[in-house]
Amino acid sequence: MIVAIDGPAASGKGTLAKRLADHLGYACLDTGLLYRAVARDVAAWGFRLDDPWAAVAAARGLDPARFDDPELRGAAAGDAASIVARIPLVRAALLSYQRAFARRVPGAVLDGRDIGTVVCPDADVKIFVTASPEVRAKRRFSELQARGAAVAYETVLADILARDARDADRAISPLVMAADAMLLDTSNLSIEAAFDAAVGLIKRKIGQ
Repeated sequence: MIVAIDGPAASGKGTLAKRLADHLGYACLDTGLLYRAVARDVAAWGFRLDDPWAAVAAARGLDPARFDDPELRGAAAGDAASIVARIPLVRAALLSYQRAFARRVPGAVLDGRDIGTVVCPDADVKIFVTASPEVRAKRRFSELQARGAAVAYETVLADILARDARDADRAISPLVMAADAMLLDTSNLSIEAAFDAAVGLIKRKIGQ
């Protein structure tokens, strides 16, 4: 079974995907890490993030063993990822990797922004996770504070809004809710409540 989790930045989809994968006994892939890793490598090579040649080369040469790099979890990495993600050839280069992962037995949970619409349009379950920009900014702000980062809430909110605009406006694979996806708004939900709600949606979808 394939479970597709889509949604904007800091909506809680990554945490939710991991919880669901553990609960179901499935493999889990944070597809955003792929784009973050591409951006990291392009920058390390000294190229501009919007350089198509460098970005595609990085996408084709990704090393999954380096996906646990702490650098990929920072806000800067997320912003950089949204730049390389706008390059069509980068998305094409990463598509086969994501689809191969989705075919893992007994199942897989993938989270991103175009899982239910492009990567796995035939996924058994599609959940679109969202929350208000202000709530998402507060979550990201708290994460950054916990890491000791000196950043203002207003700056984080501006970054969230800018990221939303880039993700929604890109020509290839924009962030959009699939027609057959189930909406889960986590604005007023704790992690546990969001998890319980997601499990309920999955049970309803597969008829158990």
